[in-house]
Amino acid sequence: MGNHDHEVIIVGGGPVGVGLAIALGQRGVDCVVLEQRTELSPIPKGQGLAQRTMEHFHFFGVEPEIRAARTMPRGHPIGQITAYGSLMSDFWHAPAGREVVRSYYFQANERLPQYRTEAVLRRRLDELTNVTLHLGAVATEVTQSDDGARVEVEIDGERRWLSARYVVGCDGGRSMVREHADITRHGTDWGELVSLIVFRSRDLHEALERFPARSTYRVMHPALQGYWQFFGRVDVGESFFFHAPIPHGTDLEHFDALAQLREAAGFDLDATIDHVGFWDLRVQVADRYRRGNVFIAGDAAHTHPPYGGYGLNNGMEDAVNLAWKLTAALRGWGGEQLLDSYTEERQAIFSDIGERLIGGWIEHDREWLATYAPETHPDFQERFADFADSFGRKVSTFEPHYEGSSVIVGAPEGGVSSALGEHTYRARPGHHLPPLRLADDRNVFEALGAGFALIAVGAADADLETFEEAARATGTPLHIVRDPAGGETQQFDAGLVLVRPDQYIAWTGDTVPADPGALLARVTGRGAITTGATA
Repeated sequence: MGNHDHEVIIVGGGPVGVGLAIALGQRGVDCVVLEQRTELSPIPKGQGLAQRTMEHFHFFGVEPEIRAARTMPRGHPIGQITAYGSLMSDFWHAPAGREVVRSYYFQANERLPQYRTEAVLRRRLDELTNVTLHLGAVATEVTQSDDGARVEVEIDGERRWLSARYVVGCDGGRSMVREHADITRHGTDWGELVSLIVFRSRDLHEALERFPARSTYRVMHPALQGYWQFFGRVDVGESFFFHAPIPHGTDLEHFDALAQLREAAGFDLDATIDHVGFWDLRVQVADRYRRGNVFIAGDAAHTHPPYGGYGLNNGMEDAVNLAWKLTAALRGWGGEQLLDSYTEERQAIFSDIGERLIGGWIEHDREWLATYAPETHPDFQERFADFADSFGRKVSTFEPHYEGSSVIVGAPEGGVSSALGEHTYRARPGHHLPPLRLADDRNVFEALGAGFALIAVGAADADLETFEEAARATGTPLHIVRDPAGGETQQFDAGLVLVRPDQYIAWTGDTVPADPGALLARVTGRGAITTGATA
């Protein structure tokens, strides 16, 4: 750590900040988490945990605990009902959701309130002796120099400065770290004010028995111009949350939450209101995720309406992407370009999520609802079912990849990093590793370590020695996964697959590179590929 108090200071101890601390702590990095809250929020937000997030929790060592913490019965479907007009409408459909891409991920998705997820992550954090969590710590300023950064913080009534090699702001949409790092944002504001209502209603629970078992219910009303009225279960009982647009100028004191629930439900339900809040429907993404020795992640880097449940999941991917890169820089086997690639990869993903996915949903739904109606289209039920199914089709195109990254080798010429792509079992540079089974019947994810992995399908040991020697020479952690030819990994369509610590593919080939050292230098941000290095 040199003259610093810690190697990394994390400002913000929500799920993204704690996830980052776990990913760093498991790699032996000394870090401190500064969290202003002393208690977890009871608001049941951030419930949908995608398959990819559950992969992270597997590597954090908490996947079974996360599943045990759910508030819904094990096996209860996580999918959605889409209804026209209200929940009591004659027109509704149960479209496919994330299950359509289940086989392309090592873990199944999960659903539970964010406060339960946070509790599990904090317990894991407590097990890491090289990570310190300060609750009630108010960070007020960040400065930086050539060799590190400092955070002014008040802990237990005492104001002091802490220093580290790197500082990461995971401190939410109004991030102090982002502001002090002078990182600007841009995005689309749809000009809508939206309610958040947390409530209990036995009436609603019983009314929903008309549908197949699901966890969320999307009401599409033509008067709302493509914006959703959205019910979500907190448990399979009477606990729910609800989002819907409301008129600008509405104030909390005079807002009739029960009337809005009844309108969307389509009947005069009784409910006990536990919480009401408002939020603005807008997308904001930072223009860069790094300035010098200061980084931002999660809501500090990007905010969006809770359409599709991308918030916590996208933030956790930020944390995992950044953790191994900070570790590489701190341990000397990663270069500055590797740190810069964090912005290259993650900023592009969220730009697509906000503008192309969420923005595209709103525009598509608005146009469809303005075009079709039960009164004018006798085949409306069939058209509405196809409209609802388009949600699942869009989900299947969500395949974040880093083809445009400077630390990926062998991606298609002119490729760009994007949230949109196609799922396949073929191993492609810049894409998520497909979870195929090895000849010993293990999933390939069970054979990965904390560093790089080289999956060798049918390759001779002697051919891999130069790769191992190049990794040892630079201190790059590399684990060879030897798999005889003939199993599921044949679907990789590559004899050699170099996998990064975040389970994304850095390079593929059928023969060992002429200069493995040059390849490793490129994928760890320490230099360019020399001519013929991957021949």
